[in-house]
Amino acid sequence: MIEHDFDISFIGGLALQEKQIQQNYRPIIAVHKWFARRPGTLFRGLLLAEFVKAPVNQSFYRAHDLGGIRIADPFMGGGTPLLEANRLGCDVIGHDINPMSYWIVRQEIEHLDLKAYREGVDKLLMELQEKIGKFYRTRCLKCGSEDAHVKYFLWVKTRTCRKCQNEIRLFPGYLISHNRRHPKYVFLCAACGGLTETGNRKQPGACGLCGETLVTTGPARRNRCACPHCGEINVNADLEAGPPLHRMFAIEYFCPACKPRHKGRFFKTPDPADFMRLEAAESAWDSLQPMFIPDDEIPSGDETNRLHRWGYRHYREMFSKRQLLGLELSCRSISRETGERVRNALATNLSDLLRYQNMLCRYDVMALKSLDIFSVHGFPVGLIQCESNFLGIPGANGDNVGSGGWSNMIAKFIKAKSYCDRPFEILHRNGRKLVVDISGEWIGNGNTTSGRPGSRKVELFCSDAAEANIEPGELDAVMTDPPYFGNVQYAELMDFCYVWLRKLVGKNVPEFAKASTRNAMELTGNENMGRGLEHFTEGLSSVFRKMALALKPGAPLAFTYHHNRLDAYYPVAVAILDSGLTCSASLPCPGEMGASIHISGTKSSILDTVFVCRSTGRVPAKWIVDTPEGVAGLIRMDLDKLAGLRNFTATLGDIRCVIFGHIIRLAVWNLRKGWDGSLTVARRMESVSRWVSSFGGLTSVEHFLDDVLSVSPALQNVFSREPQTSYGAEDGQISF
Repeated sequence: MIEHDFDISFIGGLALQEKQIQQNYRPIIAVHKWFARRPGTLFRGLLLAEFVKAPVNQSFYRAHDLGGIRIADPFMGGGTPLLEANRLGCDVIGHDINPMSYWIVRQEIEHLDLKAYREGVDKLLMELQEKIGKFYRTRCLKCGSEDAHVKYFLWVKTRTCRKCQNEIRLFPGYLISHNRRHPKYVFLCAACGGLTETGNRKQPGACGLCGETLVTTGPARRNRCACPHCGEINVNADLEAGPPLHRMFAIEYFCPACKPRHKGRFFKTPDPADFMRLEAAESAWDSLQPMFIPDDEIPSGDETNRLHRWGYRHYREMFSKRQLLGLELSCRSISRETGERVRNALATNLSDLLRYQNMLCRYDVMALKSLDIFSVHGFPVGLIQCESNFLGIPGANGDNVGSGGWSNMIAKFIKAKSYCDRPFEILHRNGRKLVVDISGEWIGNGNTTSGRPGSRKVELFCSDAAEANIEPGELDAVMTDPPYFGNVQYAELMDFCYVWLRKLVGKNVPEFAKASTRNAMELTGNENMGRGLEHFTEGLSSVFRKMALALKPGAPLAFTYHHNRLDAYYPVAVAILDSGLTCSASLPCPGEMGASIHISGTKSSILDTVFVCRSTGRVPAKWIVDTPEGVAGLIRMDLDKLAGLRNFTATLGDIRCVIFGHIIRLAVWNLRKGWDGSLTVARRMESVSRWVSSFGGLTSVEHFLDDVLSVSPALQNVFSREPQTSYGAEDGQISF
């Protein structure tokens, strides 16, 4: 059982490693972007701990066939729990009200003939190369070849001065490249627009072309910009003018002939031929009558209102004409594909490609690459935008040069679907990473691979799991990663891709009937739609009640959760109590990557709590404590198990999430008898809040962890501690 057999140290180490480069450990996630995916290794560990009678660290690298076991995920999102269960041979049932979730999981799990897919890819790329390939070439400054590949076009937003009517280029700064992946810093000259390489960032010296002093800071600061012509202070966004305009000011390119003799990257300012290619692409777009470009308006929302403040009113306005040309031609080619699964796969690729082919992508001056629009969980509108090569640049050794093109999407998709037929695990041994084929396991909805017998049932639904048609006692487990209240506005973000996918394949997909993925029942906090904690609580409770009825007696409902606020955990407690289950364990496990843009430099935690809930069972007596000091002792034990994880040091945020998990588990334990689920949701949440307050809350537990918190995040020097006092014997159990 999970409570006794889940190995926090072993699985935590694997989960932490996976989250650093998740596509290398679980290539299947590269089918399409989804937000905040939890580690596949975590759910594999949970399933093995529950259903395999062997230590998890021994069973993890072996093949298993758990045929006949039924697993449900009521919030399937990107599909991680379902994929891991399906791979182990389980029958799976997945629900999500977001049609993009349904589509992505379907494409992940559905078998695809890769030979037919490659043939479809070849036709698509051949057509695109013939029609638009010339728009992504440039002249190499080293050898003069006109056939160098553009990696990225860099653009700056512009506006017209409200006083003198001259153009203002909204540069926040003039540094183009750091000296990490290029020998020197690269600066744009504010005077002439030329590029100069220098070894000193703070004092870059004079422009190599015009001799003017290079400056680091641009005129656009804090949403204000002084006009260089008349000095008038303008706001950056000009709503009266509509969507912002852009001016191309630099190019990073790749010359295969010069690269062997060249150190670093290739940068240049656009020359007249580059602007002529741009004009030719725009003329080609203007001459087309688009068939597949969506004309959907951008609805108001917590995230999309940021777009409105910049004048964007339609999704198509977030793309340049050159990008629209490539996307329209891609859609036309895909629509002519006769094989349904290949056509759907290519449509999925195009939907994912949109993340990089828009005018909100930014250029990372440190990593020297394009950051896709969802590099943070929102719609960040920057002043410098990065346009990637639409086709992509295949490298000589099979890798791709740069990011964001068709060749990048195709390469990762092939790896993803190949992984379905031959899944593997990464074993770290003596400083080496070994790929271990797990022969005998596969991902799919039938006998997908020649010579591999067996089939498993896959049921996917674009619907509310609270209305699921599942018989009582039908499920062996529920494994899920529910929404974390207001952390991600899934529907607002996924609409960006959905409007295109719906236009391309929607006629044949009943789940795409609605114009938007937005749903009033979505379980995310959303001020624009009036969804707060009470809405989240009621929705989570209704799903948990449904799942509890569908579980076999004593079968687990296990789910991950984390939040920076303790009150955001109250809905979790209410949902568990309403379902009639008991929280038998709260286990910490890494679930995020600390280097993620939305995590790095913040107080956010990378740890999740895995809550395990059952209708009946046994829980170690030492876990049932009745004082804040007792909880502090459990926190110390959890931190001890995490202390040996490589490249992990628990921060204050991490520790607080572990504390929150134990407090909520104990709240459920103490409130379960006499719980009245008929009270209003506000009163049920108040009951949890009162218990937490009477127990002492966060500060009372932190009081007994002063020695730990005072040295956070440097926790590697963990000292030995007395074992936690328990009721009865050290291995005593309490039935529930």
